[in-house]
Amino acid sequence: MRFRPFLASLALLAVAAAGTFQIAQAAEPEWRSATSVLGEPKYGTEFKHYDHVNPSAPKGGTLNQTANGSFDSLNPFVVQGNAAAGLPPSGNPIGGGLLYDTLLSQSLDQPATNYPLIAEAIAYPDDFSWVKFRLNPLAKWHDGQPITVEDVIWSFDVLKKQTPLYNKYYHDVTKAEKTGEREVTFTFASGGNRELPSIMGDFPVLPKHWWEGTDSTGKKRDITKPTMEIPLGSSAYKIESVAPGKTIVWSRVADYWGKDLPQEIGRNNFDRIRYEYFLDQNASWEAFKKGGFEDYRGEPSIGRWMRGYDFPAFKRGDVIKAVFPLRSSGRMQGFLINTRRDKFKDPKVREALNWIYDFESMSKNLFFGQYKRINSYFAGSELASSGLPGGKELEILQSVKGDVPEEVFTKEFRLPVYDTPQSQRENLRHAVQLLRNAGYEQKNGKLVNTQTGQPLTIEFLADDPSDERIIGPFIGNLRKLGIEANIRVVDSAQYTARINDFDFDITTPGVLAQSLSPGNEQRDFWGSAAADTPGSRNYMGIKNPAIDKLVDRVIFAKDRDELVAATHALDRVLLWNYYVVPQWYDDRIKIAYWNKFGIPEKQPEYIGIDPFSWWIDTAKEQALKARAE
Repeated sequence: MRFRPFLASLALLAVAAAGTFQIAQAAEPEWRSATSVLGEPKYGTEFKHYDHVNPSAPKGGTLNQTANGSFDSLNPFVVQGNAAAGLPPSGNPIGGGLLYDTLLSQSLDQPATNYPLIAEAIAYPDDFSWVKFRLNPLAKWHDGQPITVEDVIWSFDVLKKQTPLYNKYYHDVTKAEKTGEREVTFTFASGGNRELPSIMGDFPVLPKHWWEGTDSTGKKRDITKPTMEIPLGSSAYKIESVAPGKTIVWSRVADYWGKDLPQEIGRNNFDRIRYEYFLDQNASWEAFKKGGFEDYRGEPSIGRWMRGYDFPAFKRGDVIKAVFPLRSSGRMQGFLINTRRDKFKDPKVREALNWIYDFESMSKNLFFGQYKRINSYFAGSELASSGLPGGKELEILQSVKGDVPEEVFTKEFRLPVYDTPQSQRENLRHAVQLLRNAGYEQKNGKLVNTQTGQPLTIEFLADDPSDERIIGPFIGNLRKLGIEANIRVVDSAQYTARINDFDFDITTPGVLAQSLSPGNEQRDFWGSAAADTPGSRNYMGIKNPAIDKLVDRVIFAKDRDELVAATHALDRVLLWNYYVVPQWYDDRIKIAYWNKFGIPEKQPEYIGIDPFSWWIDTAKEQALKARAE
């Protein structure tokens, strides 16, 4: 998607809105130009531009943005290194960021819907056993060479081999082959995977001729390793300049091959996008207040949102706050427990940690009561489980009965509530009992394992000093029970390396965002095969055959009703295994921006905001500069 860099900065919407197809099939697969899982695509053959854009928006100006930490690579398709802003995140990229186009373009204002991009049409059979794409003859790289079927096949083979996410995402794709001059066909291991034809359009196509060529020194390029050489791309922007670890500047491609496609009209209006790196979020905040470094920001801190906007530029109206609804995803955010560590293998220990965590006090003292408690891995969507299982969901759960906690069938999952002094005492007592049942007892003020004599210790891994504010209260409660807990804050490079290697006790790497049509990516989140794959999103190290079976039920669901039921079942089993201490979420997008933009009257309701439909209003920008002098 063209909006991914901004959505990634919000740490909420770096979601693959994977689509499936429910259009009546003919005997022979027909070529299609738009697809949607939830009914007909919003825009038909007369699609001219998105409803929310200004098709006459002027081009020009610079969009200033900030990023935290540092970067040391312009190749996001390897686990090693930190990819620069504007590129997908290293090791777990979805889409091509600002640099690479994909076969299909994901809709900005309708879930699970796709429109043509590199591929002008798509076809697949009734049994979903293969899919073929016909490439647009106008599609080309920034060097003018055409994007070919050979590029598509090479990109798929490379990404599936070396990138953990794509390896799981496209697990069931067995072959990619050329079946026509501009036609590529992907064959699947079996039929019935309804979303697989669609998500084949999600992967970025890379220039085979560039990556197999040599650099300015005559050295052969290697896509399996990080690089700081500016890569060749195909999208609306290209990398103009780089100061390693400090700054990356993107420039708009004036002759971008896809600029007249309907989904591109009225968008990508900035001539340049400049990302300046700062040490942490507090430094970025100070830069935003000063002006000229960050023109708009998603505000992650509710405390700052409620009390921090009292600086001069805001008071005089130069900085504006705005709130938009967020309907495009479900999510889990929490303290993720690394079950690869022996001390966390017992579910009773993990459950005890949930009873020790006091959300209500934090909500009152830190969050102004503005956040909702996470109670699902798909919170905020219809995919979240609730109550007791019944109907199709119960039928699915019966297939793993005996391999999942019995409470899945008999109790509604509820998190502990700290709303009175009495509840605080009762919750901690219950945690103590769980820990005793797991083989721990207090000795000399420390909680120790009765068999090994080793104390229970927990290190929280973080990459920003401000994390101490939200981890500290949890540590305080853990210490009350004799658990030795502390927080270790490391720089972004160390944090990324340790997360990729699963070298932590507990961490919060951000939101585990979910599309409204979950499918093959669930293997990367929860699948046993991903547990030992460096760089996967199975941070907790889940190796559970029952969960593997439920993931397959999600992937091979025959229709929407079965998909929802299977996702409810998966959600419920994940919750009752206590792999996470759930935190909170907000179903709003909170942004603040310097008043230099022209903004369409409405924004897409599905994703909430499309900043790439904005443009620089030169009169407003000049007025800002005049007041700053």
